[in-house]
Amino acid sequence: MDLSNPAYYINRELSWLDFNGRVLEEARDPANPLLERVKFLAIVANNLDEFFEVRVAGLQQLHADGSPATGPDGLTPAQQLRQIAEKTHGLVRAQYRCWNKELLPALAAERIHLCEARKLRGEHLAFIKKYWREELEPVLTPIVIDPAHPFPRVLNKALCIAALLQPGRGQPVLGVVTVPRVLPRILSLPVLKEGCWHFVSLVGIINFHLGQLFNGYQVLGSAPFRVTRNSELYVNEEEADNLLEEIAQQLENRRKGDTVRLEIEATAPDQVVELLREEFELDPQDVYLAEGPVNLHRVITIHSEVKRTDLKYPPFSPVERHLPKNPEAFFKTLRQGDVLLHHPYESFSTVIDFIDMAAADPKVLAIKQTLYRTGDDSQVVQALIRAAEGNKEVTVLVELKARFDEAFNISWAKQLEESGVHVVYGLMGLKTHCKLSLLVRRDRDCLRRYAHLGTGNYNQSTARFYTDLGLLTAREDITSDVAQVFNLLTARSRAREFQKLLVAPSTLMDGLLRLIERERQHALAGRPAGIIAKMNGLMDPEVIRALYRASQAGVSIDLIVRGICCLRPGLPGISETIRVISIIGRYLEHSRAYFFANGGESEVWAGSADWMNRNLRGRVEVIFPVEDPKLKERVYRELLELCLRDRIKARALRADGSYERLQPAPGQAAASMQDVLMDLALGKKVVLPPLTALSKANKPSTRKKT
Repeated sequence: MDLSNPAYYINRELSWLDFNGRVLEEARDPANPLLERVKFLAIVANNLDEFFEVRVAGLQQLHADGSPATGPDGLTPAQQLRQIAEKTHGLVRAQYRCWNKELLPALAAERIHLCEARKLRGEHLAFIKKYWREELEPVLTPIVIDPAHPFPRVLNKALCIAALLQPGRGQPVLGVVTVPRVLPRILSLPVLKEGCWHFVSLVGIINFHLGQLFNGYQVLGSAPFRVTRNSELYVNEEEADNLLEEIAQQLENRRKGDTVRLEIEATAPDQVVELLREEFELDPQDVYLAEGPVNLHRVITIHSEVKRTDLKYPPFSPVERHLPKNPEAFFKTLRQGDVLLHHPYESFSTVIDFIDMAAADPKVLAIKQTLYRTGDDSQVVQALIRAAEGNKEVTVLVELKARFDEAFNISWAKQLEESGVHVVYGLMGLKTHCKLSLLVRRDRDCLRRYAHLGTGNYNQSTARFYTDLGLLTAREDITSDVAQVFNLLTARSRAREFQKLLVAPSTLMDGLLRLIERERQHALAGRPAGIIAKMNGLMDPEVIRALYRASQAGVSIDLIVRGICCLRPGLPGISETIRVISIIGRYLEHSRAYFFANGGESEVWAGSADWMNRNLRGRVEVIFPVEDPKLKERVYRELLELCLRDRIKARALRADGSYERLQPAPGQAAASMQDVLMDLALGKKVVLPPLTALSKANKPSTRKKT
């Protein structure tokens, strides 16, 4: 049977749009607190921006180059662009229906208002007139398009206003003004009554004063608009003399890339829409009409500014692990056994402590660290700087190509270098995505390595709302492998064999296929066989074919895939034993963990890699075994099994590519797995589910050998 049949694969771009549709479902769900629904709506808009900046931009380039089909689904770039446009226009309409018909009325019922500037009166009107006069008008530059004033260069995602202007005589002309990025997009108006919040958009204030801005013209019509540009970085690493400087230059070019999308207010005059479409050389399908604020991401201001705890998730503070706060006792704890961390239920401060102690401990001689996404106030980077200034040997791998975090990483790389840290940028042509921290300490008996291996970034901010796993260990077999990975990154070591770790691009792909094939052989032999895998995305066709073959042999396969999934579950004779669910909730499910029944000798793995082509072939990734029996059971019961039991935030993927929200059985008590984990972290009484999937996986297969 040909498992490469395009009918067996879901298109990755359409699958991603379905994922964003699931995020929109959370904005529409009245069971979620109102201001959290506003935040989800803002996230949908931000997700779409990145999708157009990278994925749609890439497809448009492939289409322009006449490229054939690009993926296992067999769709050409032109076919994908048509289907993307159709689905995205529907998604955008659903966004604005949610905003206009559901969220705005609900906010108004809670005395929270986003006001139209032209309808303001009294003190609020006086406020915007004063703001216009003192803050806004001085920084605006109106441009009327004529032979002496060409159309201005509109930067990526810059909000602008286009106005159709009638001069004293002659034909109407186009005027354009860019909304300054230095000012907030949504302003809080003075509080006139306790418990009431009023906001106004910056673009609304400009529109209200447009006649003054274009003095001498009659404003026939106007509309806010913005364009999205190709934001992929195109860096020739082999020819770059200095990778840091080359990427810094490319970041400037990103703001001026080719236009891929025009968003414009739906009330815009047709003539203005057509003029802009022609100016930006876009097809009609690339124009998106906004039935409300252009760039809904900005409504996140309302979530942050309104201090109504009753309209937000109940506060939760990550629980501190009771580990010693002095280096001698802390590292002794790690020598006695591995420590597993589950964020954000457990505080990321333990990881910060690990690096902080290493920086301060005179017995620590060297520290090695990977940094992918760090944020703008990194405690990890500050600790590494202190360590270098304390004359320790500090080596940091900074990934300069972490998309949309390049500027942060360039800034940190420069600061680290100035502090005496040896900064490297990884392997040419490969992103370094693995999450590793390694230190060398002079213990009483010998020099010993200690390591932290994680599934998420060393970013204390995102660690509060991304779910991730981390392992602290002093095991020689694992820490020596981590040291080999760093040698690979800094010295281009050719080592391809590791004792415990699976490392991309050298051993991970083959190792993963071997683990899946092993389950297939167990099933054919009648031994316990089963796979449970949690990840952000599943795309790689070779892995999917391996899963299909395992399913055909009778292996029970449960996949927990938050985002893109190109595998079709439930296909007769192909994937009948495969189930796929996606969980969208309060926290972004970011951890990657994998369970293999292995004939009754089960294995649990975790790491940085999704089962996607880029992770398995184009990045440096690491997955590591969790071998302590108690920690294995914890990953299984407190993560994988809870995900499979979720009947509040879980959706199941159907064979046709659609998702169905799972419902509890009649009379069955149901809870979000994230809520259960918060209760568990707080020490509340929680009855964990029985190990049903584990028991099933360890039952001998009843399928006859073939």
